[in-house]
Parts: sequence; C-alpha cells; structure tokens
Amino acid sequence: MNDTLDTVMNAAEEPELTSAAEPEVAAPEVAASEAPAEPEAPAKPEVTEKMEDYSKEVESSVRKIYEGDIMEGEVIAFNEHGVILDLNYFATGRVPVEEMSADPTFNIMTDVKVGDRFQAMVKSVDDGKGNILLSKKACESENSWDKLRKMKEEGTVVTGTVSEAVKSGAVMYVEGIRGFIPASKLDVRYVEDTSTYAGKKLSVRIIEVDEERKKLILSAKESATEAYVKQQAENVKRLSVGSILTGTVESLQNYGAFVDLGDGISGLLHISEISAERISHPKAVLRTGQKVNVMVLRIENGKVSLSMKAIEAAKEQQVEEEAKEYHSEYVPNNPFADLLKDYLK
Repeated sequence: MNDTLDTVMNAAEEPELTSAAEPEVAAPEVAASEAPAEPEAPAKPEVTEKMEDYSKEVESSVRKIYEGDIMEGEVIAFNEHGVILDLNYFATGRVPVEEMSADPTFNIMTDVKVGDRFQAMVKSVDDGKGNILLSKKACESENSWDKLRKMKEEGTVVTGTVSEAVKSGAVMYVEGIRGFIPASKLDVRYVEDTSTYAGKKLSVRIIEVDEERKKLILSAKESATEAYVKQQAENVKRLSVGSILTGTVESLQNYGAFVDLGDGISGLLHISEISAERISHPKAVLRTGQKVNVMVLRIENGKVSLSMKAIEAAKEQQVEEEAKEYHSEYVPNNPFADLLKDYLK
C-alpha cells in the first residue's frame, strides 16, 4: 500500500511514455485490371466537439487553489500514514492520518475504503511532493456545529462508539466534536459503573449544543427506553392470565409493590392483592429483594397486574374440591350393602 501511495504522489513527475513511430511501408502496386472493385463505405456523420463539453474539466484544472479552501475528492489509495484523494484537479490531494479525524476511536485501516468521498480543507497548496495538503478534521470542525444544531432540531439518532468512560458518564465523538453522555443518560436507569461502557456502541440523541462553550451533551436514554419497551412488550406476550410465577420485590410503594418477573418484565402487586388480611402498608408483609410467588391477574396495554392473595384463595378452593371429591367417592365397608341395594329396588 505504501508503494501505491508513492506511485500516486510521484505520478505527476514521471515523463509521459509514448510509443515510437513505426516506419510507413508502401503498399505494392496492383494493376487496375487485377484490383477488385470495393463498395464505397457509407459516409459517417461528422462529430463536432465543442469547448463547452469540457468546460467543467477545464475550469477545475485551471482554477486557483488557496489555503482554507474546501475541496471534495475521492479516495484512490490509503495506508496507515494517510489518504490520497482524486480532486479532479491537476494535482492529487494528501490527507495525513492525524488530519483525518479528531475521534480517538478512528481507525484509518478499517474506517476508510477506496471510493469514499469527503470534503477536506486545504492546509497547503504543495506538500513538497506535488500534492495538495488537506485536513478532513479541520473541515469537519468548520461545519460540525451547524450540523449538530440541525441534528438536535430534527431529533436525529446517531450511532457511535464510546471512546472513553469517566466517573460521571462517557465520551462519544459526533461529527468530530467531543460529546459527553451523563451517567443518568446512558441507559433506562442511572448507571453506577460507567467503566463497562468504554468501547460500547450506543444510539444517542443530541440534547444540548453550545458552540461558544464547546459543549455538546448527548443522551442514549431515549433510544434505550424505546428498545426496552419494545422488548418488554414482546416478553409480556409470552405471559398468560392465571399463571403462577416467582419474582423479586423491586420496590415498595404506599399503594403496593413492584415485582421483577425477569426478562425485563415488572408487574404491580397492589396492596389489596398482597394478603387476605387488611394491611396498612406493603412493608408489613414484604421487603425489597424478597422472593415471592405471584399469580398473573390481568395484562392490559403491556402492564401486568399480580396477586399473592389469589394464590392462597386458589389453594383453599383446591383443598375444598379435593375434599368433596374424596367424600363422594367414599364407600363404607358394609357386608350388607349389596343386599340392601337389591331390597330397595
């Protein structure tokens, strides 16, 4: 790949190769009587080329380039040191690797491919080898804040990689600008240990753009919540009313307790469904982290209602039914039973 870059960079310096002219060989004379008559070929329409057909090419090749100009090109070669661009100009463009991106997670060998097109700012009209020296990073910085403001207004979702985890959140670069994701915006719930987010891919929305203070605040909470709700709805579909499950008490409220049923499903155990006896607060019977058996009472709009009291009622009913069944099937051991049965006919 280094040879390819050097070839491209020095192409302008190589002399143009032309093939040597071959001597003309006179055709042997043929007597008119011997020469076969050839049919005349139909005349081809004359194609006239106008200067206007090449106006764009001519204009791009003769226009003056200045430092600070923005140019667009196509990647024709790259290696670990930088990128060579076809600028549709008499000179090619060179972007050193350190001028490709401000994002520390950028990897030129995996994030760039031949045929990519992008804009870059002219740093020097001649890098000493006949190339125009460019900076993609400087170009991004020039336009990024306008793009970020527009993305915030439109609610654009951006997918990127967390470049660094810090105590209070995480860092992600968007459009070459360093953005901060607070710990409270990393997931559906507050994240205590942010270290696990380093190198993780997240979908974020822009919630604050302040160019003067160079402040960019991002949030992954909205996308995470949408994914959580969607997954929970799918999991809830697998539940059925009347099924008995084992869950863990997540939290206690005045009106009841929330029970974690696993797979992202949380159900409400109302205070009236905790015990057959009247209680003033769920903490009289339950504690956070306690394992409980609950019955699914209702599933409405993705919300699950639970009951402990219904399980006890079901057990009592089952005992009563078993007792009735036992008494109805009981036959006393009476040796005269058959005789009495015949007599009463």
